[in-house]
Amino acid sequence: MAFTNPRSYLLAGLAMTALTKAADFQETSDNDCDCFVTNGTDAKYFTSHKFYDFRSLSQYANVPEPINDPQDSSNAPPASDYFKQSPWADSWGTQAWNNSGNQDDEAKLLMVNSLSNVYIEKNRDQDPESDTFLTLRTMRHDEFQSAAEFESIPMSYHFLSARMYARTVGAKGAISAMFTYRKSDDPNLIQEADLEIRTIDPPDTIQYTNQPSYSRTGDTVSQATQNATVPRSWEEWSVHRVDWHPKTTTWYVDGQNVSQIGFQTPRDPAQVIFNMWSEGTVWTGNMTRGDAAYMQIQWIELLYNSTGDATTNSNGNVRHDVETKHVVKRKNDGCKMVCSVDESHKIGTAVLVANDASLVKGVYSPLGFAFASFVTLFAMV
Repeated sequence: MAFTNPRSYLLAGLAMTALTKAADFQETSDNDCDCFVTNGTDAKYFTSHKFYDFRSLSQYANVPEPINDPQDSSNAPPASDYFKQSPWADSWGTQAWNNSGNQDDEAKLLMVNSLSNVYIEKNRDQDPESDTFLTLRTMRHDEFQSAAEFESIPMSYHFLSARMYARTVGAKGAISAMFTYRKSDDPNLIQEADLEIRTIDPPDTIQYTNQPSYSRTGDTVSQATQNATVPRSWEEWSVHRVDWHPKTTTWYVDGQNVSQIGFQTPRDPAQVIFNMWSEGTVWTGNMTRGDAAYMQIQWIELLYNSTGDATTNSNGNVRHDVETKHVVKRKNDGCKMVCSVDESHKIGTAVLVANDASLVKGVYSPLGFAFASFVTLFAMV
């Protein structure tokens, strides 16, 4: 079943006998929420919510010309003032590093991340859903591959549900990705939960991995990765979601569980990273000179726990999150005011679903969602 609305993949509502109808849920501010509960096959609670909206930024729309010199590409300024100010500058770091010290074979290209490859673009679809979107570009030049990456400034995300409404388009030989990442000097100790779209693959397959996917001897670790068939082409606008929990990583496309891996699930606090890249290897593919590929994103949403670092919300109020556990309670308050973004009819906005976490148990369960899904699908036939 194809969905055209970015929220239509969500359950239309809870069963009629549940706490209340979805239409009756009250829109609320994040500041009034003690915790956020997710839907899906393995519902969990999170302390915090962030939403980044790139759909109405016409004043910042600017597509920089490709830069054909690797040094100039690396030194390029941001594409617009949007990337110099809040909320972007407080949350994300656009990258300008290159792989010059890590080219371990002749086939690998020099890859240069450029600030000019991350920009706001006018939506020129035939029937556009938005005025603008965020674009990450990778392009094959004569001497190198330019790429795009931005990383979360906080490195303290400790379990999360990350979503993006996005598509990947363009030439073969590139990879678009959304992933959690915890660095280690030992590649075999890196903790990483990957969503990778390879443009050399069919448009209905995506690679999902709890890294590392190779052993110290270079053998593939089959338990760590899945090449999954997805319900919607990655060339079309879709909600891509990763739920990183203590025991499993689960990935969704338009609300459908497409992959779940419990082997070497990341354990420790991490960053969130988005990138569009290629190195000319067998894994990425080798892009033809002059070709380019793009990841285009209308919005990003994060539900998450952190390791106790103080953060400042949009109203300037400092909020302290406690050490994360399987079910998280906000310091001093507990999880009394339970909110959801999945049950909201307005993208990026929370609704109050219960004033006691214990009331949500059972409604937000795999069985409860299966029943609600049945009711929803029956109503749509």
